[in-house]
Amino acid sequence: MATWSAPGKVFLFGEHAVVYGKPGIAMAIKPRVQVTVRHSRYFQKPNSPYIAECFKLTDVKGSVYVKSQLPSASGLGSSAAVTVATLFAINDEFELGYSREEVANLAFDVEKLTQGGRASATDTYVSTFGGMVFIRGNEKRRLIPPQNFSIVIGNSLIAHNTGEMVGRVADLLQHSPIVANGIIEAIGGVTMEAMHNLENPKELGVLMNRNHALLDAIGVGHPALSHLVLAARAAGAYGAKLSGAGGGGCIWALCSKGTRNRVISAIEDCEARPITTSIDTEGARREKDE
Repeated sequence: MATWSAPGKVFLFGEHAVVYGKPGIAMAIKPRVQVTVRHSRYFQKPNSPYIAECFKLTDVKGSVYVKSQLPSASGLGSSAAVTVATLFAINDEFELGYSREEVANLAFDVEKLTQGGRASATDTYVSTFGGMVFIRGNEKRRLIPPQNFSIVIGNSLIAHNTGEMVGRVADLLQHSPIVANGIIEAIGGVTMEAMHNLENPKELGVLMNRNHALLDAIGVGHPALSHLVLAARAAGAYGAKLSGAGGGGCIWALCSKGTRNRVISAIEDCEARPITTSIDTEGARREKDE
């Protein structure tokens, strides 16, 4: 029996554009998914398509148990975390000998297969290695997180479907390529500016707001997310934007220490669930077997 856990993530900048080779910035957060895998002669197909694909790709049979601190279908990388934790547990239990980098690559393959061929390596890489990561195409670089990076997450409690949202952007690119490509390029530009302003919360907030507007323009927004974003900004956040695929799920707000509690209250007033967390620097880790 082997038990591993992997963290969720907040997509700080560049979601959807990263699927098309543009830059993205994401950060691992403290809430985790824990997966226990046990060798077994009898294999019952898991309910999760991600876990099922993990067993299929590694060609092993076993039982699996999942315990999660992350809300599913919320934009916090729960599918990537369960995929990464499952693969590490399989690798450990069946002594497959994969390196951490190889598990990250295999996890990306699982996400691509499960999401119909359209996925970014961002979520699985961040969940594997932790920290704050810049990704552009095949380039992956760890960033030094800014000091006193205070964020509040707002969970709209509206589930979304990542594959559906990614497909919506692909359809827009097919039917309105001039408009869609312009937005994708603009998202990439905002992300590059953000990378050079990580220590400047006021400017970062302005860039967050621009990124959110561009995601709305590309068709992955939701009225509940807009409501949360505007409420967080009105409560004093430097900026606020959706995180992840959109169409529901979560927003994140960048706050000062003085405005943090006001932003939390504003999210609660929207009948959403605030989540206060910080950066996870460990990535995937082995847990003691229970």
